[in-house]
Amino acid sequence: MVAGKIHIDPEIYSVLEAVSDPEIPVLSIMDMGIVREVILEGKSIHLKITPTYSGCPAMDTIAVDIKLALEAAGYQATIELILSPAWTTDWITEKGRQNLLDYGIAPPLNDSQDKRALYDGERLVPCIRCKSTNTKMISQFGSTACKSLFQCEECLEPFDYFKCLK
Repeated sequence: MVAGKIHIDPEIYSVLEAVSDPEIPVLSIMDMGIVREVILEGKSIHLKITPTYSGCPAMDTIAVDIKLALEAAGYQATIELILSPAWTTDWITEKGRQNLLDYGIAPPLNDSQDKRALYDGERLVPCIRCKSTNTKMISQFGSTACKSLFQCEECLEPFDYFKCLK
């Protein structure tokens, strides 16, 4: 298993690809990179998932959704929550990053840019509409704890920015 990349049966992958993050429905759990390991023995699956952050309220819902999806596909599933290694936004796939942008959420920057944008007020987060970096943070917390609320000073559009987590 490489950070954010796992190899699994294509049928199981397609089932898991259909399970969405309940807080960001345009992202599958595979796009998010929270699926860490899939152990398949016949029709039994043991799946290990990592929360995006400790105490993430969506993890119980995600575990139930995974179990239901796999059972509907004919598998018996057990879900294990693992905390190490800790999830990082580096595990979001390129497809997931594009889906965030298309949905109206700015995808995470790299770690150093993120800190400069969130704490030093540097204008690095591009507007999701006009692509200008003449943006400012309105609130450290957006619609969920993992996002900040920004506003473009060119087109005045408010938008969520998915914080970089390392």
